[in-house]
Amino acid sequence: MQNAGNSSPLAGEYVLDSYALLAFFEAEPGSSQVRRLLEAAGENSCRLYMCVMNLGEIIYIVERERGLPKAQETLARINELPIKIVSADRILTLAAAHLNTGCSIAYADCFAAALAQIKDATLVTGDPEFRKIKAECNVHIEWLALKQEE
Repeated sequence: MQNAGNSSPLAGEYVLDSYALLAFFEAEPGSSQVRRLLEAAGENSCRLYMCVMNLGEIIYIVERERGLPKAQETLARINELPIKIVSADRILTLAAAHLNTGCSIAYADCFAAALAQIKDATLVTGDPEFRKIKAECNVHIEWLALKQEE
């Protein structure tokens, strides 16, 4: 179910949560893994997805911490990346709600996990909250590397 960082090939489908993109933008641990995925997606070697709920999470975090102009700049940068932003339709919303009943993680995080389930994709994150997801939830996670692992 859950991988250590750098072990999966850069092919297939991946869901980025807010943690992953924020790590990339802030050059935090794990940012090189995200950069490799973005480069591979730019070359059509893999597909990257993000739920609009997680996009909103990034923007509100950046606006709260750095102000509206930086949030607008961040949104413009995200719009240029090879990431398909997926709307939270009825199917995704109900899948996230179902996940939330079995795992005590933030509701926005449930959207990333549910999108990974629906797309049969690997969820890319470093958020320790996702360690609460049970094996029976069938969410494959690629963990962003810690600083010493990069």
